[in-house]
Amino acid sequence: MKTIIPKTPEVPELTKDDIAFLTEITFGPKKAIKNCDSLFIFSGTHPGHWEKAISAYQNGYVNKIIVTGGRSLTGVPHKDWHYGNMTEAAVITHYLLEAGIPSNIIITENNSTNTLENVLYAKTVFDFTTIHSLMFICKSHATGRQWRTLARHLPARIEFIPYTFDASYHNNILGRDTWSKTPEGQKRVWGEYLRILHYGKKGDILELSEELK
Repeated sequence: MKTIIPKTPEVPELTKDDIAFLTEITFGPKKAIKNCDSLFIFSGTHPGHWEKAISAYQNGYVNKIIVTGGRSLTGVPHKDWHYGNMTEAAVITHYLLEAGIPSNIIITENNSTNTLENVLYAKTVFDFTTIHSLMFICKSHATGRQWRTLARHLPARIEFIPYTFDASYHNNILGRDTWSKTPEGQKRVWGEYLRILHYGKKGDILELSEELK
């Protein structure tokens, strides 16, 4: 039976050290933005997925874009998602083309249903042995898990550069410096931490070398 970790589980009392630890694990280490060989877009229904991709291209950071995503089996669509049965990759690609990004630099896969599949299925449509750097787009509080998924399944020589966006839940912005200030933020980040623990032990992503005491 598949283990489903709640998006907003109950959170234990957190110390300042706990908050610093969780921030580093879930948001990942800070990395400077730089030009990369390709851009990887993790699937999702939040407008940030295509808005950040358009920004990356217009700023000249990338000249090849990999778009992933069928339809999530567990996620709740963003409130502005009104695209029926279209795949997430199809919608993201639509916005990229509308922004003037050439179709010949966009590579898509339309079948994945979760983060692990995003990476594994992308490997069937793109040769990652040809690149040395990869920018990736996802929600900022999911950066640690997404990075660990890429690092677990793609060539070790690739440098991964996050280009992320802050999501908002019930008007609470989940940013690196704001998540711990609200119960909603703490629940979302704690849920991410539990997923990193679970999928790391399962072998789907890089396992943590240290756990929260």
